[in-house]
Amino acid sequence: MTQRRVVFLIYPQFQVLDLTGPYEVLGQADRWVPEGEGYAVEIVADRPGAVRAWHGIDVVAGRGIQQCEGPLDTLVVVGGPGDREAADDEELVRWLKAAAGRARRVASVCTGAFLLARAGLLDGRRAVTHWACCERLAREHPDVTVAPDQIFVHDGEVWTSAGITAGMDLALAMVEEDHGPEVSRAVARTLVMFVQRPGGQAQFSTQLAAQRPTRKPLRDVQAWVADHLADDLTVRVLAERAGMSERNFTRVFRAETGRTPAAYVETVRVEAARALLETTDTTVEAIARVCGFGSAETLHRRFKQALGVTPGQYRRHFSSAC
Repeated sequence: MTQRRVVFLIYPQFQVLDLTGPYEVLGQADRWVPEGEGYAVEIVADRPGAVRAWHGIDVVAGRGIQQCEGPLDTLVVVGGPGDREAADDEELVRWLKAAAGRARRVASVCTGAFLLARAGLLDGRRAVTHWACCERLAREHPDVTVAPDQIFVHDGEVWTSAGITAGMDLALAMVEEDHGPEVSRAVARTLVMFVQRPGGQAQFSTQLAAQRPTRKPLRDVQAWVADHLADDLTVRVLAERAGMSERNFTRVFRAETGRTPAAYVETVRVEAARALLETTDTTVEAIARVCGFGSAETLHRRFKQALGVTPGQYRRHFSSAC
């Protein structure tokens, strides 16, 4: 077996970690496989030379896209704030589509998915991008089935990952596919990574991304909910506070926020529990009472449904409390 040729495509205003994270995973894998059976990694751009990344770091592309010829094992498109301009570069997109035909597999990190989509490489496939851009990907490319809570998606020869560090999870999964679980575990231990990260990217997203109501009574209800999580927050109570009938309140609230009152209350309670798990050493039982879940068992069930991890797992990974 010869080295697997991996090409990373970068462009102005790309996200550095989208490149260096997966690059490091592949580099570490070389330590655990026979000599000559690892990865030969290249960085390309529209032309050779320094490419200015987001935050001002210059990364040197060894080749321009027109000099990147021959068969490829893996083609990886990184993401970053410059993805819109890159996706509008017709020459770059044409090269990407052609190069994908020479590759065993194609991948994107974060918003690099938009370049794959523009090249038609995601049509009819499942894919993911950064949680904040999933709606945009679904809206701009309706032929793509967006899986917003996945850390990465493997659909045939096309792989896509969620935001930034998820590119490392994707690369680690590729290492496992190429060299087996023992090598991927060794790389994960070296880089202090999860072999398989628990939960989906919902645990990293802003859970209160609902549209803010235009009607003041609804905004007042939302503010009151946040201060009374342990109270009775049924639709009847909320409708009374808004001065509306239950039926009208439910209809108007959903129209203005995109979710039902019950779903909104559940989201606020989960978000409050997240904050307490991150910043305090309060017991899960006490957090459940304060946030209106009643019992630790109910909090455990609702938290895992919402975020894919238990309160205990979440605290171990994200707590900043002493």
